[in-house]
Amino acid sequence: MDVTPPTQTDGVHSPDGSPAAGSLAPRVGGPVRARRWRGIVLAGVALAALGFVLFRGLGNATLYFYNADEAVAKRDTLGEDRFRLQGNVEDGEVDRTSGTARFTVSYNGADVAVEHHGELAKLFAPGVPVVLEGRWDGEVFRSERMLIKHSEVYVEQNPDRVAAYDEGDATKAAP
Repeated sequence: MDVTPPTQTDGVHSPDGSPAAGSLAPRVGGPVRARRWRGIVLAGVALAALGFVLFRGLGNATLYFYNADEAVAKRDTLGEDRFRLQGNVEDGEVDRTSGTARFTVSYNGADVAVEHHGELAKLFAPGVPVVLEGRWDGEVFRSERMLIKHSEVYVEQNPDRVAAYDEGDATKAAP
């Protein structure tokens, strides 16, 4: 049996080189390990926040877009889901009362009664194509957001209205 005599230590380290019990020597890896975990946790929180922002942003960007005839055909399957509805504002009276406008839009022979809550777009007028964001409520499409959809043909036919809108004069831009 080989008996090795104990080695003399400096009181700070044990014979195997690890810190001795009760020594004041810093533990190897203690603060480094804590910093590493802190970094991992912060990176996880940042990734979770980025994922949440992307999810919310893409959720708004993925609203389905239907022409009025398609929306009428899919009314039962759409239920109360939000979507965007496109149609031309029908000629006739637009009933405006206390922040609500009631009018009809049509597309490919299908008419949709609309109740819009909120601001009307500056170029809103009968005959103008609109995109409305909202949902079905029975036979009525209730919207809270309105966009005017126009092509180069509209710009060519109404240069004075477009110029007035670009200059910020809504009174001249309205029909």
